[in-house]
Amino acid sequence: MAKIAVFDSGLGSLSIIKEMQKAFKSEIIYFADQQSYPYGKKSQAQLERIMRKSINLLEKFSPDFIVVASNTPSLMLDLGTNRIFVVKPPLKEAKKITKSKQIGILATESATKSKGLSKYIQENIPKSFKIFKINGTKLVDLVESGKFLTEKKYCEKIIKKKLEILNENQIDAVTLSSTHLPFLKKYLEKEFPNIQFVDPGNIVAQKIYFKIKNKQSKKNSLKIFTSGNTKEFQLKLSKIGIKNKVNFLSF
Repeated sequence: MAKIAVFDSGLGSLSIIKEMQKAFKSEIIYFADQQSYPYGKKSQAQLERIMRKSINLLEKFSPDFIVVASNTPSLMLDLGTNRIFVVKPPLKEAKKITKSKQIGILATESATKSKGLSKYIQENIPKSFKIFKINGTKLVDLVESGKFLTEKKYCEKIIKKKLEILNENQIDAVTLSSTHLPFLKKYLEKEFPNIQFVDPGNIVAQKIYFKIKNKQSKKNSLKIFTSGNTKEFQLKLSKIGIKNKVNFLSF
């Protein structure tokens, strides 16, 4: 029976977990480290400390694999191993889709400014392509605050304002390079119908599937932990249809 621990600073992990549960059956330990939210404004040194503590904490559950379900530390730190999966912008997929050779990477402030992202772009995209690094931190806040569920008009206004760059250029493919952003996909597609938004969730899920396909569980199970307020987080989850009990977990 496969046991997988998944974590980030809040709701973002759920976009990855959703794809994992579609791809295979396993026991999932989900840790929303809300005390450390947002990763997107942390320095590299701060993220290193948070990642080390989080991974050590989750090792107590004896998982087969750990998923760092956030692009920001995945890009800024060297975390990937045979047991630790990371999430990075799906640039290869965006490269196949784009006709204009103009690709947007929608990510957190820290990720867009990181050397890690610049290096990742150099490794995956030819110089004939034009890449736009777009700060999506305000959009991440729409998800983590729960406003994406309750304040539709406000979300539409923020998305339009913060993503003017998409209308000003010939960008036709955008990577959703924060795991929070797939929650906004319907908003994004409505506002920018001619742009394809690429979600890395399925790519990560398939990588894990190949590791555990002969070790699957009979059914999916999900245990949820947060370092924040359990009642508040329980309420957020209930609004998106998740009724599982939320337990407190901290360093």
